[in-house]
Amino acid sequence: MIPKFETKIDFMNPIWNRDAWARIQADLNPENESYTYCTGQVLGIKPGEKVKELCSFDTYLTTRLVPQEDGTIRRLNKEVIFYKDSRSGEFLEKWTNPWTGEEVDVVQVFNDPFNYTISEWLILAPEDFKPDVDSKPEPVKIPLLFPWQQIDDDKILLTTDMHLLYPNPLQPDKWPRESGGPMAQVSELFRYVVSKKELEDPNLTSVNYTGSWQRITPWLPWMLMGQEEGHILYASTMFGSNSRDIIPQNVQEYSEKHRPGMLDAPTEDYGPSISSLEYYAKEQTPKPPKE
Repeated sequence: MIPKFETKIDFMNPIWNRDAWARIQADLNPENESYTYCTGQVLGIKPGEKVKELCSFDTYLTTRLVPQEDGTIRRLNKEVIFYKDSRSGEFLEKWTNPWTGEEVDVVQVFNDPFNYTISEWLILAPEDFKPDVDSKPEPVKIPLLFPWQQIDDDKILLTTDMHLLYPNPLQPDKWPRESGGPMAQVSELFRYVVSKKELEDPNLTSVNYTGSWQRITPWLPWMLMGQEEGHILYASTMFGSNSRDIIPQNVQEYSEKHRPGMLDAPTEDYGPSISSLEYYAKEQTPKPPKE
């Protein structure tokens, strides 16, 4: 069943923000799948050094929205990240670390699922607020109000950024070569450019977008950089559509070969939803010390 949704643009209305956000993320018709595709570079950044282009990558997400009786919307999602050679475009199985000279095994990312709830309230993690000493944290509710910007008569820019600091699933005592340290410091920076006319159209349960995704994260664990100073930056362009055609055919073929079914959005809300680092800890084993 397709829920009613707000189409009158009102940047200060949390309900409109919820519905606009959902229609950009995917499709309010639960019968339909939606796709996000990103392509760009993985950059290595160390203090006092010129930034290095380490490899390229392709990412896609397959998403289904399931409206709930309380007005919230469950976002059911699968996502992948495939690392490629920046020059040839070939999918990587091995990669030579430019700092250590070591050839390492590349671990492609298959996250299934990664679900969350879209509501009129901002999603907060426990570390986003500090409870009193010896007391349980009280629920925090902040209205969902995004920083929208009108670009011209028809184009609207949506900015959504997240800055996270959480215990690293790859603790350095167990994963000395893969772990960047006890805590993982991660930022996700999204930009969406959408059509005002499409947002105002009551017949559109989904709105296409173009934009960008940047991610600041510790060294990728398979790079075996340990707690060496520095970090990774993903820099990419991003597209959203209900058409699978936005995902290049070679990416679809690689995905089906290595993990069939990732191109199909979930049809039910299974879990648990865990991060890429948690999947790594679950599926990989620590590398032995370098000889």
